[in-house]
Amino acid sequence: MEFLSYLINGISLGSVYAIIALGYTMVYGIAKMLNFAHGDVIMVGGYISFSVMSYLNLPGWLSVIISVVVCTILGIVIEGLAYKPLRTAGSLAVLITAIGVSYFLQNAALLIWGATPKVYRSLVSGTMKIGSLSISYISIITIITCLIVMVGLTLFTSKSKTGKAMRACSEDKGAAQLMGINVNRTISITFAIGSALAAIAGVLLCSAYPTLTPTTGAMPGIKAFTAAVFGGIGSIPGALIGGLLLGIIELFAKAYISTQLSNSIVFAVLIIVLLVRPAGLLGKNVQEKV
Repeated sequence: MEFLSYLINGISLGSVYAIIALGYTMVYGIAKMLNFAHGDVIMVGGYISFSVMSYLNLPGWLSVIISVVVCTILGIVIEGLAYKPLRTAGSLAVLITAIGVSYFLQNAALLIWGATPKVYRSLVSGTMKIGSLSISYISIITIITCLIVMVGLTLFTSKSKTGKAMRACSEDKGAAQLMGINVNRTISITFAIGSALAAIAGVLLCSAYPTLTPTTGAMPGIKAFTAAVFGGIGSIPGALIGGLLLGIIELFAKAYISTQLSNSIVFAVLIIVLLVRPAGLLGKNVQEKV
């Protein structure tokens, strides 16, 4: 039963990584840029939800909605102010800007909420017992939320007009623009969706691990980026598989090997996978024409 308990907790943690990784993989797949400030949007989502519940005494479900709305607007603002002017700039300029945005969000959170860790009140408490196995309700909700997000995002990108525009921009921005697609608007929508997913992930993460600080989103953000690369960055199913595998590996490493070495083991597995499959598990090697 211990093994099964670790497996479920690993899938739950991996589901959070997968939701965050979906934001990374969408932005990279369409805008071809790595938004390293994405992890800090998770932190902002957690703080907004915390503030709504603690200071305004509003219910948890409403705090999630408000958090999603605020982070969606934040994503659009970040894209418009920080990344849009760098659309034709080199990757190094975009990377440095992303790091700058990340530090800005962390320090803004430090000024607004202070350095003292906040204790987040979980959206759902209690556990479900199946024989001698105990599963927390937040773990079940996290896994179900991840599946709903995955299915919804897949249907959105394959069936909706905006989703098809995103896929067109991912293939060739110039050709998409010639076909009448507003590339700038499509990229802004992508950032908005990614930031909304970050808010959901932030609430789920804080519900499972209730300590909230200005650097809360830093390590989950890095691990989610690792999951996106693991599964094949640019691939939505790859982000899901990468996130789930990463969560399971981390939990089993903590349980059976060493808590201190768990992060090292996770990144070591990533290195091994990339040595065997440089494009990730579901990624495709793209040949560039010279």
